[in-house]
Order: sequence, then C-alpha cells, then structure tokens
Amino acid sequence: MSIFRYPNSQNWWYEFRFAEQRIRESTKSRSRTLAREAEHARRRQLEESYNGIRRPKALLFSEAAQEWLELKKLTLAPKSLRIEHDNLRHAFPHFSEKLLCHVEARDIGSYQKARLSEGAAPKTINLEVGTLRAVRRRYGLWTYLRPDVRMFPAHEECGYALTPLEEEALLKACLMSRSRSLYVAVTLALMTAMRLREIRLLTWKQIDLVGATATVGESKTPASTGRIIPLNSRILTVVKQWASRFPSRQPGHFVFPCERYGAAGDAFTACTYHTNPLRPITSWKVAWRAAKQRAGFEGPGVVHPVRIRFHDLRHTACTRLLEGGVSFHVVAQIMGWSATSMIRMSRRYGHIGQGAQRQAVELLGRSLTEVHSFEKSPEVSMGSGGRIQ
Repeated sequence: MSIFRYPNSQNWWYEFRFAEQRIRESTKSRSRTLAREAEHARRRQLEESYNGIRRPKALLFSEAAQEWLELKKLTLAPKSLRIEHDNLRHAFPHFSEKLLCHVEARDIGSYQKARLSEGAAPKTINLEVGTLRAVRRRYGLWTYLRPDVRMFPAHEECGYALTPLEEEALLKACLMSRSRSLYVAVTLALMTAMRLREIRLLTWKQIDLVGATATVGESKTPASTGRIIPLNSRILTVVKQWASRFPSRQPGHFVFPCERYGAAGDAFTACTYHTNPLRPITSWKVAWRAAKQRAGFEGPGVVHPVRIRFHDLRHTACTRLLEGGVSFHVVAQIMGWSATSMIRMSRRYGHIGQGAQRQAVELLGRSLTEVHSFEKSPEVSMGSGGRIQ
C-alpha cells in the first residue's frame, strides 16, 4: 500500500492490491494525512462489499421511505403503490423526524399501540408494519429487529356473504338510486363474481349478448385477466335491458359510462343524464353508501348493522357456488384463481354455512353396514394387571 503524487500534480493518489486487482485512485486532496485515511476507507469499503456487509446510511426515516417509494414505482402496480403511500402516511407522524437507524423495536411497538387506540384494525396495522419492515430491509436494518417485533393475530377469513333476504333488500335499494347503473353493476357482481374494477372498466366488445358471455379485461392477476364468464338468464336479461338504453353504442364504448345526473327533490325518476361513453364511470361510492343505508345495512337507527363492501358481492357469489356443490376447479375458473392459490382462496372466500356442512357429513353416514346397538354389545371384563379379557 502506498500513497504518492504524480509529477506536476498537487493531489495525492493511493495504490494497493485487492482480490488480485490493482486499485489506483486519486484522493482529489492535497493533504497527505487525508490521503492515508482515504486509502484505508477505500480498502474497508471494498472488504465490506466483498463480504456482503452493508453499512447503514445516516438518513431520516422520511428520506429513506421516499427513496424506497421511488424504487417501487418501477415494480408495483398503481393500486399497490397507493397502499404503500397510505401505510407510510400513517407512519410519518411517528417516525419522520427519526434517523432510520435509530428506529427501535420499542418504537414500532408504541406505534402499533397508538394505531390500535385510533381504531385501526390489526390486519391494517400489520400491513403498515410490513411497509416499515420493507424500508428498513432496503438498508439492511431489519434483521436485528425481527425477533423483537410481533405482528398482531389477524383472521384470514374476511368478507361477508349476503343472505337471500339481504340481497333482495339491497337490490330494491339500488333500484331507487339516482345512479341508474348501480343496480346493473350490483346484479352483475352477484351473478358473475367479478371484481369492482373489472365491472367498472367493461366495454361492450367484452359482452357477447348472443353467446351470453362476458370477457374480463386487464385484472388483478394474470389468471384473472381474459377469463370468460357465462351469463345466466337473470343477468343476461338485465344487461340486455341496460344495452337498450344505448342504441348507438360502439364496441369500444364503456358499459358503465361516465354520467352526470341531477334530480328535483327526491324524485329519482326525474334525472337528467349527460353521458360520455368514452370514459368509464369514476365510482359508485356515494350511490353505494346511500343504497346500503336505505337497505338497512348502515346508518342511524340500525340496531345490528351489517358492514358490507362492494367486494362482499364477490364473496357472496363464491359462497353460493361452493354451497351449491360446484367443484373447486370450476369455481377457480369463474373467480380467476390460479392453480396454486385455489384451495387457499376457496377458504378465504367460501363462507359455507352449517347447512352445507351437515349435508356433507351426512354422506359419511350412507353405509350398508348395520348399525349395532350399545345394548347388545358384549360386556368387557378386566383381567389381572388391568388388561381387557
């Protein structure tokens, strides 16, 4: 190892060998002392890199999180990126002024307790801690914290399956909505198990009224994209009636176009619609909430509210398919599950009731073997040493 200066140069250089390679670099400094320190630092850096050792940067948590998000923009879907943004939005008030390397397990534990007191669900908190973990892992700062950070127990079973009476009440409430497409969208979800985004972005070229099928466009997973779902007579009738309202529709037009509407007072029939078929509807959020309140699921005066989401319509369809005895393979094709996730997703989405379970175990009792009575069973006598004779 040596430091030197070239003729007619005032800057110091260092030179040494590492891993059979000659390293010769300028320190860009006129200080001999600093040049020696730079030489030692460079060798140390190469040794740590060679042995897979990463030294943490002195970054604020907010800076590190922003860098991590920028990297994730290249790999995450827009919806997933929004989820990560939301997770960090809750974490910033607790960690933004801390150095990333100074965030300890007790800090994360305090954050979990604070979020619980704010009313956040355990599963939501686990997702937020998962984002914290990903940021720290990016800088090699998670391994030593892992044994001391505990996730909350969260039920994998989620969602709700509507009863027939609840479905009837909900659909009647949707028919009263000023959003004339809400009833069609809700019925379509119940009859096809399609996701909200899949329904919202449907175009008329994806609907085959003659062949009675709907082809799903770009979806959440590759297995979901492009799947073909048959339309039963009930939903086919509804879709045909909906199509009749757009006599000049084109294949590229959206089935649920962007609409502006208004009404005088509470007269839902006195709506004026301004439709743009080249843009999909933005959201049914307001209309969906109002329909749930009219149906008695939410709102003041509801003794036992049922907190249903639009996605629970997909849960309902899946549950009815499974309770009806449809095979997992067929259900997986309709739902858009991959072969590897079929069993796990059927457990998550299939809210099979006691009635279906009782029918299943009754199959075990269908046997030609005679059922013997305990009254006729021979007496059992005990011999010496407690052995059965």
